Amino acid sequence: MLRVAVQSAKNLPKYRVGSPDPIASVIFKDEKKKTKSIDSEVNPVWNELLDFDLKGTALDSNSFIDVVVKDYETIGKDKFLGSTKISLRDLATGQVRSLPSKNVPLVNEKGQNIGATIDLMVSYDPPANAALNPNDPQSGDATVDAGGGGDEGDESQPDGAQSSATGAPLSPGQSGNLQKRLARAHSRHRLVNKPQDFQIRVRIIEARQLPGNNIKPVVKVSVCEDTHRTRIKRGNNPFFDEMFYFNVHMLPSDLFDKNISFRIYNSYSLRADSLVGEFKLDVGYVYDEPAHCVVRKWLLLNDPDESNSGAKGYLKVSLFVVGTGDEPPVERREANDDQDDIESNLLLPAGVTLRWATLSLKVFRAEDVPQMDDAFIQTMKEIFGGDENKKNLVDPFLEARFAGRKLCTQVIEKNANPEWNQVLNLQVKFPSMCEKVKLTVFDWDRLTGNDAIGTTYLNLAKIASSGGEIEANTGQSEVGFLPVFGPCYVNLYGSPREFSGLPDPYEDLNYGKGEGVAYRGRILVELSTKLEGKEDKSVDSIHSDDILVVQKYQRRRKYCLCAVFHSASMIQEPGEPIQFEVSIGNYGNKLDTTCKPLASTTQYSCAVFDGNHYYYLPWANTKPVVVVTSFWEDISHRLESVNIILYIYHRLKSNLKAFKTGVLAKMSDNELVEIWLKVLTQLIEDLESFPMPELEGRSNLTSLDVQMKKLRDSGLTNIRDGARRMREEAREIRDTLADLESWTEKLKVLAEEPQNSMPDVIIWMLRGEKRVAYSRIPAHQVLFSTYSEQACGQHCGQMQTVFLQYPMDKSKGLKVPVQIRVNMWLGLSAHEKKFNSYSEGTFSVFAEMYENQAQVFGKWGTTGLVGRHKFSDVTGKLKLKREYFMPPRGWEWEEEWFIDPEKALLTEADAGHTEFMDEAFQNETRFPGGEWKAASEPFTDVNGEKSRNPGEFDCPPGWVWEDEWTVDDNRAVDDQGWEYGVTIPPDDKPRSWVSAEKVYHVHRRRRLVRPRRRVAVPAGGPQARQILGDPDGWEFSSLIGWKFHRKERTSDTFRRRRWRRKMAPEDRLGASAIFQLEGALQGVDTEEKGSKADATKLFGANTPTVSCSFENSHVYHLRVYVYQARNLSSMDKDSFSDPYAHVSFLHVSKTTEKLQSTLNPTWDQTLIFSDVEIYGDPRNVALCPPDVVLEFYDHDQVGKDELLGRSVCAPMVKLNPGSDQTPKLLWHPIIQKGVQAGEALVAAELILKDKTNESDLPLVPSKRAENLYMVPQGIRPVVQLTAVEILAWGLRNMKPYQLATVSSPSLVVECGGQRVESAVIKNMKKSPNFPNSVLFIKVLLPKDEMYTPPIVLKVIDHRPFGRKPVVGQCTIATLEDFRCDPYVITAEGAMSSKMALMMASPSKHLSINMEESRPLLDAQEKETVDWWSKFYASMGDQEKSGPYLKKGYDTLKVYECELEDVPEFKGLTDFCSTFKLQRGKNENGDEDPTMVGEFKGSFKVYPLPDDPGVAPPPRQFRELPDSGPQECLVRIYIICAIDLQPKDNNGGCDPYIKISLGRNSIDDRDSYLPNTTCPVFGRMFEMTCFLPQDKDLKISVYDYDLLSRDEKVGETVIDLENRFLSRYNSYCGLPQSYCTSGINQWRDQLKPSEILENLARLKGLSKPRTEDNGTSLTFSGTEYKLAQFETNMEIHQHLGPARERLCLHVLRKQGLVPEHVETRTLYSTFQPTLSQGSLQMWVDIFPKSIGLPGSPFDITPRKPKKYLLRAVIWNTTDVTLDEKSITGENMSDIYVKGWMPGMEEDKQKTDVHYRSLDGDGNFNWRFIFDFDYLPAEQLCLVSKKERFWNLDKTEFRTPPKLIVQIWDNDKFSLDDYLGTLELDLRNLVAPAKTPEKCSLDMMDDLEIGVPQKMENAKSLFAQQSVRGWWPCSIEQDGKKVLGGKVEMTLEIVSEADADERPAGKGRDDPNMNPKLDFPK
Repeated sequence: MLRVAVQSAKNLPKYRVGSPDPIASVIFKDEKKKTKSIDSEVNPVWNELLDFDLKGTALDSNSFIDVVVKDYETIGKDKFLGSTKISLRDLATGQVRSLPSKNVPLVNEKGQNIGATIDLMVSYDPPANAALNPNDPQSGDATVDAGGGGDEGDESQPDGAQSSATGAPLSPGQSGNLQKRLARAHSRHRLVNKPQDFQIRVRIIEARQLPGNNIKPVVKVSVCEDTHRTRIKRGNNPFFDEMFYFNVHMLPSDLFDKNISFRIYNSYSLRADSLVGEFKLDVGYVYDEPAHCVVRKWLLLNDPDESNSGAKGYLKVSLFVVGTGDEPPVERREANDDQDDIESNLLLPAGVTLRWATLSLKVFRAEDVPQMDDAFIQTMKEIFGGDENKKNLVDPFLEARFAGRKLCTQVIEKNANPEWNQVLNLQVKFPSMCEKVKLTVFDWDRLTGNDAIGTTYLNLAKIASSGGEIEANTGQSEVGFLPVFGPCYVNLYGSPREFSGLPDPYEDLNYGKGEGVAYRGRILVELSTKLEGKEDKSVDSIHSDDILVVQKYQRRRKYCLCAVFHSASMIQEPGEPIQFEVSIGNYGNKLDTTCKPLASTTQYSCAVFDGNHYYYLPWANTKPVVVVTSFWEDISHRLESVNIILYIYHRLKSNLKAFKTGVLAKMSDNELVEIWLKVLTQLIEDLESFPMPELEGRSNLTSLDVQMKKLRDSGLTNIRDGARRMREEAREIRDTLADLESWTEKLKVLAEEPQNSMPDVIIWMLRGEKRVAYSRIPAHQVLFSTYSEQACGQHCGQMQTVFLQYPMDKSKGLKVPVQIRVNMWLGLSAHEKKFNSYSEGTFSVFAEMYENQAQVFGKWGTTGLVGRHKFSDVTGKLKLKREYFMPPRGWEWEEEWFIDPEKALLTEADAGHTEFMDEAFQNETRFPGGEWKAASEPFTDVNGEKSRNPGEFDCPPGWVWEDEWTVDDNRAVDDQGWEYGVTIPPDDKPRSWVSAEKVYHVHRRRRLVRPRRRVAVPAGGPQARQILGDPDGWEFSSLIGWKFHRKERTSDTFRRRRWRRKMAPEDRLGASAIFQLEGALQGVDTEEKGSKADATKLFGANTPTVSCSFENSHVYHLRVYVYQARNLSSMDKDSFSDPYAHVSFLHVSKTTEKLQSTLNPTWDQTLIFSDVEIYGDPRNVALCPPDVVLEFYDHDQVGKDELLGRSVCAPMVKLNPGSDQTPKLLWHPIIQKGVQAGEALVAAELILKDKTNESDLPLVPSKRAENLYMVPQGIRPVVQLTAVEILAWGLRNMKPYQLATVSSPSLVVECGGQRVESAVIKNMKKSPNFPNSVLFIKVLLPKDEMYTPPIVLKVIDHRPFGRKPVVGQCTIATLEDFRCDPYVITAEGAMSSKMALMMASPSKHLSINMEESRPLLDAQEKETVDWWSKFYASMGDQEKSGPYLKKGYDTLKVYECELEDVPEFKGLTDFCSTFKLQRGKNENGDEDPTMVGEFKGSFKVYPLPDDPGVAPPPRQFRELPDSGPQECLVRIYIICAIDLQPKDNNGGCDPYIKISLGRNSIDDRDSYLPNTTCPVFGRMFEMTCFLPQDKDLKISVYDYDLLSRDEKVGETVIDLENRFLSRYNSYCGLPQSYCTSGINQWRDQLKPSEILENLARLKGLSKPRTEDNGTSLTFSGTEYKLAQFETNMEIHQHLGPARERLCLHVLRKQGLVPEHVETRTLYSTFQPTLSQGSLQMWVDIFPKSIGLPGSPFDITPRKPKKYLLRAVIWNTTDVTLDEKSITGENMSDIYVKGWMPGMEEDKQKTDVHYRSLDGDGNFNWRFIFDFDYLPAEQLCLVSKKERFWNLDKTEFRTPPKLIVQIWDNDKFSLDDYLGTLELDLRNLVAPAKTPEKCSLDMMDDLEIGVPQKMENAKSLFAQQSVRGWWPCSIEQDGKKVLGGKVEMTLEIVSEADADERPAGKGRDDPNMNPKLDFPK
């Protein structure tokens, strides 16, 4: 799927009064999609999504899209405003999933920029088969892409195409290489390529070593035009810890190209240099990292303008890219996180450089450029004596584009073969993100816009190699090479060449959008790359020496192409006669007058109905042949290499397919190993025995050839070595599949040939004179080579089946125009003798003409020939004369003219059929409003040509009528069979028909049919038939048209007969003589008033006809076994289709029976085609048999049957009917519009019949009904009587159907042709469960899992008046998961559940006495150990959990995902699974089925004994719980939320919880938490509910807003019913120990012993027995002792009695759900697939009927502790002296300022020490900072309002630091800053004891963060108090220098101590602890 999001455009030009109404259209390949138009707007915003379905084919790397913006006009043609082309190369190569194109410039027709831009986003999601190779050995050590810019014009993106001068070595580590790309693509290939939601989360943690003095840094993060900034901090090492969210909805491929930019600014500085440093990286880089994230890595910041400047500081970040369905990993903060070493944890290595390179494109010349201008102006010139030069009506120039730059050559006027001889120098930065040089040849127009003639691409990835493509295991570094190409011709393809003055409907093809349908010339170019150095001129002329050098690359050799057409079938609409044209390049193009006439078209023939569905061309034993000679450069050395690699590739692929089928069919390991060994052995043999051809002595060698040979040789050697290693070392052969598939991919890549100058062979089907459909066949596929058999093309001289396609087909191959079988051979004329060995049949060459006569008054003669000539060609338009015929050179006449009736143009439609329908159309006309009367031609055929009256049809000999004439009403007709139309003159019949009569209709017709059946072949076989025709060879027709018949009828007025004359070559024998045919037969009579112009038109119209006749045909017998199909698309509103299949083979077709309403039909039908004639050698047929094509239709009572898809199956050919091979049924994909729409299980066999005995044929299979044969035994799957048990538990969430709610539904289950219906649910509202739950079907199912039919569930609603609509259906494709052994009793069988226990356990157990002996909890324990200690201990956070673990208390299990996603609990669907119900085509015709509800249930499938005497196995579903409603108490514990999506502009969120369950809801709005995205809720909610009605518990997080509506952040839904019914005890997790008191007090309703007893009963085991006072216990045959569980456990006072403890230990061994916390992802409707954050929580469910549960846990959050930091500033020394005193001495007025970061408003200053002359200051001043500290987390909690207008305080967590600064006090100016000191209180730099020892070095040890030196740094919280000297630093000229030293005492005091030892600020009272004296 390719998705284009057209976002907006800017600055569109105004070409008229008022603004334009822009409309954008996007064209991809030949498909065009438009946006809506926007009224009068020059900056339109469309924001529309256009999807292009790629039909399962991968993007090729030179595809692109064209975007055209037009001004919408209601009347007339939209005016062109501008267009652009966007290459999809990066998408195709899988480097990116989406391609954001921002501000792409639009250009006008001349390619000039119009100043407007457009924003789009293209995303692509490759088909499943195009997945790139994930297991590449090198993907691990790929280097990264550093840098990365915006869109095309910004050339700074390295994508690994790292390079140096052509051929010079590259170091392998430098290059991002193929492996890396493959690995990247693999990580992305899961993403569907359509615009989808992504979230980029950026956490800015801290920065270090920022340059600058006293700076206030702020970080700005930009992603996709969206920018967030952090709060402003102070200092050079700021700590931010802020999380930003960027939500985007775009194509993955676009997003991965965007970059994330981090910029740090100094907010103090208003000047331009406020940027401190920046860093950029691609979003794609982050996505390709494991888990799509980069966690806590340092980024090296640098200055973008100075590339050589050093580091500008470091920034620590975490980045996450969250896509659909991704769970962001949880960040863990390590304990030593603050001391981590920056260098070792840097994200990107510094120093990936970009280099300038020049791509020199030499453009020499072009040829065969088609006419593009009208001849009108030309004829004016002729009148005034201008030269007549028709073919050169074109003024070509070439434009080259690369990476947003473009250059053009000069325009050469009036020349179809221009010589430009110019070089275009494109300056680019390497490595570059762009990979394609786009070359477009334009036709220059003086007045109108330039027209594109054709477009082609040079793909740099294919003409350069980074050198890293070679696997690393060889150890040698492989040399890469820079882009280099040619000199070589490049072919252009586009719309058909024929010129017309009308607008070309296929014009887009010329821009390279879509597959070009015709050759449009070629250009000779050469490309080379120079590194460094700039070129002076961007366009220059080529040196004459180079022009001479390139001469040798233009040497041509003659090639011969021969195509023999064997059949043309599956034609949908007959009509005018059909012919085929084959051309290669310009040679053979019949409609282009500049080409030499060749025998390149087949003769015209009329299509004949095949008696069932299609039409075919009746060529019988005379097959048309086409011969084209052409002249091209000899590039055989390139194409031979390609063919050899493709030969190896195809063999590997077909062997792999067999291997995969074996795996699917579950073959035994020995058989699989055999197939696997064959795969490898053959691959190794092929690689060894078919080397690449040597290049020495070959012509046309270019430097790229040499490099490609190196590359291919090493690539093939690697594959060979890998295969050998695999053969020796592989352990598990199924695991090798990925490697084998990667090798096929690699071979395919190696087979790509960039320098392929041989144009494709194009086959066109012409109907009359109109081109209808085409097919392009690459020349190398049919090329003959003398090098080796493998070097010949795969279809060279072989029969191939080709489906032609319509040009720019919108419906993506929904209709097949025609299917042909053709045998082609292309070779050098030097080798043409070799053709003789390939050819079959005898070739003959004839000249032909037709003699025409008309009947006037009962006489035949030439008088009544209006507008016809006496002798003409087959069309009747060309006048011929017998005398003018001359054989071409080298040929001579062999015989005289003779009469030879043309068989293929005669409409004997019943040839080769056993059953046939004669048809005639009865026509009536009237005047509007009059009566219907018989028309002037009462009976016609389907085309309106005159036909016989039904009474005149007589039954031919050998046939019998089956029935009388009947009206065919099975069409779009009314009940009488009429269809109506309006005739518009000059037509004599309506063009279109409708089935309802209107007053204005003047013509109606109906089809009469009469079936007849062949009884015996008429005597004398087919030869006897020819006598039936006219003895003189005349053919008759009622009108001068195309339809002729052999026998004269009364209505005929025209007749003609064909004269032919045979030619023979003068000097050769054998079939290759036909290659001598060149030029036309001069037979055209141009004497009569024909001007010269007409002569050119007729030039080549009369070429000789070549045909190949086969003496004997072989008769074959075909059987097609159509067993079943599955997963068809539903075409009817009722969710189903009524499928049947048309099976066609060559010229015969049959139809299977129609089945009613099913998407998984089983036809079980054999279609027998008894006598199929195929000409040619049976051995060749066996090599390449014709395909059996199956087209599946949905039968509609009304209207036309819709096509469901098409599948192709190759029959197995048996040349010896007695052979005992049997075909195997296999699944074949059904393709509809290029995507898979189901699968069909079919097989076919084609058996050669012996003339002598019919008895060898296989037995006719048994019939199921008249003419319905079943699939015979031996081919049909072997079946076994199987039981399917269905547990139908209930229906949930059913959506209304046709506006009425579903109130009383029942369930129908169908499987393998059996169906069973459940009882009806009486009232969905009261109880949505089925009254009796188990259904049972016996059904014959295939033993082989590959063949099993699906289970289909349909929900039927019972409505009033007996209506029973299907309101939902579900297909369960595989039964594998439900198979079981019926004799093994499993716990599942018994369906454990709480409810079963409730009914079983007597109620006397229910008094739970919790007061067994509860010791009082002392307050001390409460403080150190709470529930949070347990939580943190379980998370592994030792610091926060305190002494909890030492006490031996329980921990719980923290799941990082939802409980149902934990693999061992199997989604908690063990009791019953949930199946989604769907409905088919919805009202507005969308294809996507809609979800309409859920079915809860389960299945068990097991075989039944075949012998009815044997007792059937026990039923599986028993001991079911009561399905009635249950009242339950639900406790919801919500701990905290992680990474919530911010909803406020400031990037914060004020979250609170809202819970709804059934009709109840709890709204916790009052306790919202302000400004946080990671709130700690610590809340418990209790609710009651009834299950199953209230099964969905919905927990939402909302964002509190005072004024506006509260927004929902996200929600999560828990299915309580599943938890309640699951046998994993998920209603209440099991703790580790049984405590009767303390914080872990038991909270379940039942004691462990009771739970264990219930478990035993459910598993069908005996009751557990306890002995020795409950210290040992026997359960399920194993003895457990308490000692073995509690040996090294702390025994504490809270534990309960021994027996219960032991029962609990045993329970915990049974795989039940433990006590846990689950992490649930929140989703919102606004981004339904993206995580909006997650919630840590758990739920307990207690049924009220059992009794009261234990008391709930207390999970209230912890509170911070208050501390005071007392800092006494004693003295300073060595302070910089900043001022001059009056006496001229240096001095300073010193004071000291201090604060704690995060609490800047509590800044404190000392008094000023005036006039210090020696830098000493004496203060004795006390700072007191109080702060809230969380000892568990070692962070300060700061609550403050961010801005004065904020309502709430925001909580911040910051590390406890102290910043001290020394200042110089100035009275009249700003104070001068002298130095700063930053101390982290958690690990304090030890102070110096004396000022002399104090230096800056003591700080550096900490800055670098080397862990070894950390021993001496201690936490002040532990030391309580320190005193000493610390240095202050200031930055000068980029270096840190000492700015002064300060002596301080630092002391941390808790709140309680502060009251005992008070102290005042400064020297205020109470001045004590210590007392501070006034400085002396």
